[in-house]
Amino acid sequence: MLIATLAFLASALQPADDAAPKQPAAAAPAGTAATAPAVAPARPEGAPEPGKALRLVGDAEVKPVLEGEEYRLPQMNMLIEAPLPVGYPAPTPPGMIELKTYPSVRRAEYSAKGSSNFGMNVGFWPLFNHIKKNDIAMTSPVEMDYRPTGERSPLAPMQDAEGSWTMSFLYRTRDLGPTGEDGRVKIVDTPELVVLSIGMKGPYGMGTVNAGMEALQKWFDGQQEWEPAGDPRGLNYNGPQVPMARKWSEVQVPVRRKAARPQAAAASDAPKR
Repeated sequence: MLIATLAFLASALQPADDAAPKQPAAAAPAGTAATAPAVAPARPEGAPEPGKALRLVGDAEVKPVLEGEEYRLPQMNMLIEAPLPVGYPAPTPPGMIELKTYPSVRRAEYSAKGSSNFGMNVGFWPLFNHIKKNDIAMTSPVEMDYRPTGERSPLAPMQDAEGSWTMSFLYRTRDLGPTGEDGRVKIVDTPELVVLSIGMKGPYGMGTVNAGMEALQKWFDGQQEWEPAGDPRGLNYNGPQVPMARKWSEVQVPVRRKAARPQAAAASDAPKR
């Protein structure tokens, strides 16, 4: 369970502007029929199969090695101590960019407003208590979904205290428990998701997320096939026993194919003689 205190001890800023906790609701009884995962749009042409990744930037020979349930990256002296959910793609090495397809996964979510850096400490305990009382083993990564407020481009830098966020612990398999609610914690099945992802190395928090988004934006600016299609998220892989300098994470954004431009519009952009 060492992974359980993971990214959340990285940095603590101002308190989250969160609503008062609701009265705890009873967890869904054991044996409740599992709900079907949310339906995702059709997988874009050229996206990998679920659980796979396509290296776009970086040395294709630098790949994580799975040893038992631990991923290791010998070239960078990095490791991930806890297992990933069954079917999840391998982690992206730091500094490299991949197109990845994530399968549907069951996860326990805690959502709030305000500072995500401080809120990660707040969200940890309800999620930890949920998996502990239900005898669900901790997995990696812990996922952070960010929902910034106001009009903005998908990869614009975020302020830590703006908008809202969701922190999630992932079930290794869906048969470990039903969907439903457990107090402030919601247990849901996510839809399949295609993302552009960059591996990161160093302390967790908004600074790392913004640095990753800046690098992803540069990649988008250099090609014409893909565009961002949603809010960013962070995947934090290591616990507090791993030194800050060697912590492994990813910054991701959902993607879609760019719509084909009408021929008339393309012609109007042509240089006039």
